[in-house]
Amino acid sequence: MTGSESEPALDIVDETFLTVPPSTLAAVFADPAAWRRYWPDLVLEVYTDRGDQGLRWTVRGALVGTMEVWLEPVLDGTLLHYFLRATPVTGEGQRLSGALLRREFDRRARAAKAIALDLKVTLEDGRAAGMPPPAAVE
Repeated sequence: MTGSESEPALDIVDETFLTVPPSTLAAVFADPAAWRRYWPDLVLEVYTDRGDQGLRWTVRGALVGTMEVWLEPVLDGTLLHYFLRATPVTGEGQRLSGALLRREFDRRARAAKAIALDLKVTLEDGRAAGMPPPAAVE
């Protein structure tokens, strides 16, 4: 969180390792239906599609700013980097401050981690790091 008027009020960064290839995660994030499911109060518009390396969006709706998922190949999986740099929008056009801003920061950070962990459970399907994917087991 920052206090400067020119900087976004929320600056959230998260990383989660998943034992799936970047292309698997890229396919999930390429689907606009997933965006609405993960971020229902945001309107996202892609401004950089980096293929298997992820996406960058402009954000409108409950927040105004930018968001990115960067998919970094690491060992036998992907390090999912999540960045949200945005300012909450109030009905009066005022910036949130103090306890309300801290609450919004915590809510958004927890939501980002929940998305990553849900993808981890779903996409890994029980695969441990260093083990081949189930389809490759003979």
